[in-house]
Amino acid sequence: MNFLVRSGDESDAVSAIKVLRASISELCSPDHNDDEREIAGWIANKTELAWKSWVNREDAAVYVAEIADEIVGVGMVDQCGEILLNYVRPDARFSGVSKSILNALEEFARSQHVHQCFLESTETAKNFYEKCGYQATRKGNLNLEKTL
Repeated sequence: MNFLVRSGDESDAVSAIKVLRASISELCSPDHNDDEREIAGWIANKTELAWKSWVNREDAAVYVAEIADEIVGVGMVDQCGEILLNYVRPDARFSGVSKSILNALEEFARSQHVHQCFLESTETAKNFYEKCGYQATRKGNLNLEKTL
């Protein structure tokens, strides 16, 4: 599957938010057990207005992955190396999109002279991050880190 990872911008808001919401709703069932209230709380800040503020942050980088000009993945990292977003559209899962976004996020962190990335994972994504070299900060914890 050929895709392009690029910096996100304001014009991506509608598509990017659809990806975030679909990923949370459809792929993260082990985390929210399909509880509508929990899903609503999780996606409450996934809005076009929030997206526009994220892409305009000077202390962070936002990336999108595209296949045939359609956004299929979204990622965000701050200048301290915290991975804030890494979500894929359900039909793009296991295609390498999330890994490519993660590589872009880590590369941005390196460009900021950061030597370690960290994140709070979901149960759904924990194995993915561990395969990418992230380790739990404490046993049984979803807080993960990786030395770059």
